[in-house]
Amino acid sequence: MKLTLALAGLSLALGLNAAAAQGLPDLGGREVVVVTENAYPPLQFLDASGAAVGWEYDAMAEIAKRLNIAVTYENISWDAMIAAVSEGQYDLGMTGITIRDDRKQMVDFSDAYMRSEMVMLVRGDETRFADAAGFASNPDLLMAAQPGTTPFYVGVYEVLDGNEANPRIKLFETFGAGVEALKAGDVDLVLTDGTAGNGYVAASNGGLKIVGEKLGTEDFGFIFPKGSDLVGPINAAIAAMKADGTIEALNTKWFLDYKMGG
Repeated sequence: MKLTLALAGLSLALGLNAAAAQGLPDLGGREVVVVTENAYPPLQFLDASGAAVGWEYDAMAEIAKRLNIAVTYENISWDAMIAAVSEGQYDLGMTGITIRDDRKQMVDFSDAYMRSEMVMLVRGDETRFADAAGFASNPDLLMAAQPGTTPFYVGVYEVLDGNEANPRIKLFETFGAGVEALKAGDVDLVLTDGTAGNGYVAASNGGLKIVGEKLGTEDFGFIFPKGSDLVGPINAAIAAMKADGTIEALNTKWFLDYKMGG
């Protein structure tokens, strides 16, 4: 036990020394309120015990250690998140948020911490369509989406006809509600980034699958109120975590080990 603790302490010390060598700032225990939705496994979600876990939680814990910040978490629905962060209600938002120019008018983004691709999530027994064209050609098929999200716009402009009021798109307040509607047969398709899609498939025991070609790529970033002085330190921590293999290790844990473990 003593040896284990000693090795753990040595590992932590080495990690802190490495961070110091990379010139990361010490924010002196500053309190940072992070808001999330807990609806995108394996990025962030509630496990079977009700604990909030995921890639982003692990990444934020590592960032907090390296920058010496004290993180507390709040929850909010996606449709209210960007506005709430923009208004300064929270210091940082994380929920697999795509970096987009229109959103940059309201909030500042960190550098990208992950790149993902849009996929088509369907029920495991779906046989009526196998790609975007097949879905679009059948007027009886419905899609779930959260308004204002990248999947909503991809569904409108790359899958359907460009009409944002198309009645084939059923709107839901949360991503998780859309997935539940898919499972229940109320809708037939959910578009999502590949990270969340793979997480849902892995946890579905065959109830969900991904079909068709990928519909594009997107970069994820954390969001901040405009002018936040946290952007620079967070970017520095992200760069350090990419350089020393921490990001790669988190990807392995949550997108390979998690998937294999179901």
